Amino acid sequence: MKIETRSIEWVPKEERHGKASSLFSIWFGGNMHITTLITGALCVVLGLNLFWSVVAIIVGNLFGAIFMALHSAQGPVLGIPQMIQSRAQFGVIGAIIPLVIVIFMYLGFFSTSSLLAAQTVKGVLPVSTTAAIIVVNIIAFTLTLYGYDLIHKMQSILSWVFLAVYIIVTIKVFSMPVPAEAWNPNNFNFATFILAISIVATWQIAYAPYVADYSRYLPEDTSEKAAFWYTYAGSVLGTVWMMILGVVLVSAVPNFLDAAGPNLAKLFGVFALFLYVIIILGQLSINVYNLYGAFMATVTTVEPFLKMKVTSKVRAIFILIIVCAGSIIEITGQGSFISLFKSFILFISYFLIPWTSINLLDFYLLRHGKYSVKDMFDVDGIYGKFNKITLIAYIVAVIVEIPFMNSTLYVGPICTALNGADISWLLGLIIPVFLYYLPMKKKFKQKQAQGLEF
Repeated sequence: MKIETRSIEWVPKEERHGKASSLFSIWFGGNMHITTLITGALCVVLGLNLFWSVVAIIVGNLFGAIFMALHSAQGPVLGIPQMIQSRAQFGVIGAIIPLVIVIFMYLGFFSTSSLLAAQTVKGVLPVSTTAAIIVVNIIAFTLTLYGYDLIHKMQSILSWVFLAVYIIVTIKVFSMPVPAEAWNPNNFNFATFILAISIVATWQIAYAPYVADYSRYLPEDTSEKAAFWYTYAGSVLGTVWMMILGVVLVSAVPNFLDAAGPNLAKLFGVFALFLYVIIILGQLSINVYNLYGAFMATVTTVEPFLKMKVTSKVRAIFILIIVCAGSIIEITGQGSFISLFKSFILFISYFLIPWTSINLLDFYLLRHGKYSVKDMFDVDGIYGKFNKITLIAYIVAVIVEIPFMNSTLYVGPICTALNGADISWLLGLIIPVFLYYLPMKKKFKQKQAQGLEF
């Protein structure tokens, strides 16, 4: 298999291939790993019982996946990576602001997934966590070099493997005893429930900055509805399944989260080694996603200044730098994983949600998918260096979220008054409607009246 030659540039029609149905396996298999499982388990860690944790997981995924799937449908239409498309809203240089957040997000998810894989490797082999981290990251680096086609082919196979294995895992897990009151619907805390929904929905929305990267090679005439529904179904089914396993396991197995991978594998006795392999494969597959996305975002960030050609060598250098940065984070933060992970999930939501709102409003309601791709690569093009309306809307949305935040590092005064209920994400979605969409719609009409592209 050849190493992918393209990076952030437009994919021409003659190179388009594949079917929308491939997106199901990408997002089903891409969620069948223990990082997803642990994210679901956070619902119980926060204080919800099993019943309300499951409800929060279903609601959060059904809601959050709408946004990531809408982004996925953009890929075949434009044939460019997701964050390049953000230049049409933020300006070619202005798009760097959300890009920095996105790069941070990739590093965070890469680090957490690698650390979980390393813990699992350590459960099988007599090596240090640091040595396991290095080995896991070298493998992820090698796989990421090959890019788009390998990722699609790898997930089409792994999805079937994960499906078969986790059916057996599910039967085993649901046969385990849990506290009798765990399924009692009367034990309800509204604030914690809302916070859990926020975490779960953020898991889905966190895919938004790179979901179109995996659909951009599909033919231009690919149905937007098909791209949406295959992505939505795959991501929701895979995520809900793994998250529910997570809440049951953390309720049934003492100290499960101390070493989630080994603790899950050990439940299967003589078949534990096979489970170790499956868990490691799951972590490697999602980390290839994270590395690929981090590479694309980094190139998108520096491209306006360097105007470089991304050769295979340049590609390898960028990916290696990201791997090294992630490895340092993993090695230094391995002792406090759960608390750091919970804070990280909530933190990125405050920045991602206003971005996704702006992007979707622009694509579906303002421009209706009609863009000048060449101008997205031109600082002097119609999208300009900066879009003041977008930047103001984005910054204000983030600022307004602050009093409503509920994180480990900071709890806002309004959140406190609401007994800990975090509704900042709702504001992050709504504010851009008034501060971005309405002013841009007015400006758009003025430009059209003048016969100008915009």
